[in-house]
Amino acid sequence: MADFSTRDFRGGRTGQAWANLVQDPDLRAAIITSLLLALLTVAGMLVLLMPTMVWVRLRVPRAKRLIEFLCLLPLTIPALVIVVGMRNVYSWVNYLIGDSALTLTFVYVVLVLPYAYRALDAALSAIDVVTLAEAARSLGAGWGTVIGRIVVPNIWSGILSAAFISVALVLGEFTIASLTNYENLQVVIALLGKSDARTSVAASLASLMFAFALLMGLSFAGGRHRREGTQQ
Repeated sequence: MADFSTRDFRGGRTGQAWANLVQDPDLRAAIITSLLLALLTVAGMLVLLMPTMVWVRLRVPRAKRLIEFLCLLPLTIPALVIVVGMRNVYSWVNYLIGDSALTLTFVYVVLVLPYAYRALDAALSAIDVVTLAEAARSLGAGWGTVIGRIVVPNIWSGILSAAFISVALVLGEFTIASLTNYENLQVVIALLGKSDARTSVAASLASLMFAFALLMGLSFAGGRHRREGTQQ
């Protein structure tokens, strides 16, 4: 991919395809949109899942299977069915919020639930949430403190895993954005492939490199957090 994206028509080398990543206005806008979608999706996923999973484990453990079923349900629904089903809902979303590609955040939060749930569930299963919460509550801590200062530091690796999976899914998502006529990174890459193959390949390679760098960064952050916890 690197060889193809840097080769010109005369057999020499050129960096024009890579320069187009920041010079092409459509591609630049698509990159910014996809990054914002990834950020909003991770935030929405954590706000939705974290309190729910902790509350279920502490208060209604019998509902764990129901929550798991609901979170895994998006895996069984094809993307085309999701697009058809959300048409009426999104007519109101677009009316109230505006016709922006960032409204795809709501759909992407649902799409990442199966993967994020598994990552967070594995992390929560590795600690005794009930005992930690009861100890914190007995010392006067509120529920916000229990989640933010007791539970979260103990499942940091699971949170990082869920965040990385969510970012990778959002940056690679094409079907729903294409069918709903929104332009994210993958849609623009597909369009560029018809007119400028080298820039399209360069954008694809840059996306892969970013995902790899993000994985390394999250792995380093998780390892550093575990070492600090061990020293303390």
